[in-house]
Amino acid sequence: MWSLGQLAIQSGGGSQTFCRQSEGPAKYSQVYFLPVFLFINGVSLQQTVVGFIGGSAVLPCSSKDLPHTIQSIGVYWRHSGQNVYGIIYGKVSVKGQHPEYRNRTESFPEEYLRGNFSIKLNNLQHTDAGEYKCYIIKESFVQIVKLLIKGE
Repeated sequence: MWSLGQLAIQSGGGSQTFCRQSEGPAKYSQVYFLPVFLFINGVSLQQTVVGFIGGSAVLPCSSKDLPHTIQSIGVYWRHSGQNVYGIIYGKVSVKGQHPEYRNRTESFPEEYLRGNFSIKLNNLQHTDAGEYKCYIIKESFVQIVKLLIKGE
């Protein structure tokens, strides 16, 4: 008997698909891990945002697919491989959020159904500079925002 399942991986925030062969109920089993690839269909042109040390910056991210329902919303923000912010089923998710972004990020829930998943990053630091990626899961779409930090 063969069964297909998914194993959640806590540290990376992802999952791995596996196929298991079992001989009879509760006897021996072998597990085979299968590589699963996420294909991103579209990439937007990179946008650049300028912020100042100690200030705030809004990082834009908008959906091309409308209308949205709360159940269909899945958006993840990443910076240098770190989890910055998540919006799952229309609710903010800080599970797995990197400590550098804790209590410094916010979004605009009243805009979700209009496809606006922008975030605001407060108390900007030099380490915040760089490329941010907004992944809109339903659309297999990634939007890239480059944040430049000016000031001392």
